[in-house]
Parts: sequence; C-alpha cells; structure tokens
Amino acid sequence: MGDSILTYNGGCVLAMAGKNCVAIAADRRFGVQQTTIGTDTTRIFKINDRLMLGLTGLRTDVITLYHRFVQRLNLYRLREEREIKPASFSNMVASTLYSRRFAPYFVEPVVAGLTEKGEPYLCAQDLLGAPLFAQDFVVSGTCAESLYGTSETFWKPDLSPAELFEVTSQSLLAAVDRDCLSGWGAVVHIITLDGIETKFLKARMD
Repeated sequence: MGDSILTYNGGCVLAMAGKNCVAIAADRRFGVQQTTIGTDTTRIFKINDRLMLGLTGLRTDVITLYHRFVQRLNLYRLREEREIKPASFSNMVASTLYSRRFAPYFVEPVVAGLTEKGEPYLCAQDLLGAPLFAQDFVVSGTCAESLYGTSETFWKPDLSPAELFEVTSQSLLAAVDRDCLSGWGAVVHIITLDGIETKFLKARMD
C-alpha cells in the first residue's frame, strides 16, 4: 500500500452521475503515509459553475498541477471569450499530463461536470493522462477498490440531486472506513444547472 508515491499522502475522490446532475466527493485527510497531518485538505477544485476537478496523489504535484490549470484556463478564457466545456477541459488535463510523461506528475485527476444540454460528464485519468469515461461513476485514490464496490452497490440510474447526494455520501463513507490512508471527514459537491451545492460530512476520526 505504501510503496507507490501515489499513495504517499493518501486520499480519494468519487464522482457520480444523476439525472441532469453530477456529484463529486472527496475525503479531507492529509497525511504522510500513516501519519495524519491535517483534516481540512481540499482535493476538489472549481473550474466553473458546471465543472469541477478532483486531484488525488502526491500533494505537492496536486498544488502545482492545479495552478498550471488555472493559468491555462485564464488564457483559454481570454482567447475564446467563453467558459471551457467539460470535454475540452478533460483534453487539456490529458495533454498536460502526457506532456510530462517522462517525468510525470504523480496525480490521478477526476473531471466531473455538466454539458450544455445538462448531461453528466465523468472522466478519470491516470498519471499519464489516459482517460476513462463512464456513464455511472468514476473513482480515484488509495481506496479505489473499496469505492468501486460500494458505488456499484448503491448507484442506480436517474438519481435526483437529493438521492445522488445520499448515494455518493454513503458510498464514500463506507469505503474510507476500510482504508487507513483516507477519511477523517468528507466534502460532497452537487453540480446542477442552477449551480454547485457543497456539503461537509462527518466521518470516523480514527
């Protein structure tokens, strides 16, 4: 578990699709291997009102990569005079990671958002930018195996925003309880056509 640099700081991200809505959630633990340093870490970043980015992996690379994306997004807005679409942003993330393939960022991104038609968009990538698209959910982080199990159990098609929040919360909390490198609280963002709603969850602190 502790042999990979991707697991050095712990953490996980889960994104799920509903009916005209998307949820993206993450735990809040920041640690150095099995030592917990903080419990208020941000792993999910707002790109615009219908798009969010989750980053797991080495914390220093997470911060560096996020600031690179902010820079590229500002240039995109100046050039295009519009907000970036989820598919375009996913391509930006993939090309940025692949450009550093010989000295990679140790980060696994999750892109979650809504298209112009209100359809969910989910994409998970590895540290080289290879994308995985899904219609139901995508996961990333140290407890990915547990997240797959709990998400497959709870998820069903066409969930409302309230149902999606409940399913995402229960899936994440059940999974992090089975992983010593993540947990210690969680945050869930619900993306709808009206905007983003954020809720914080209490979890086991041991």
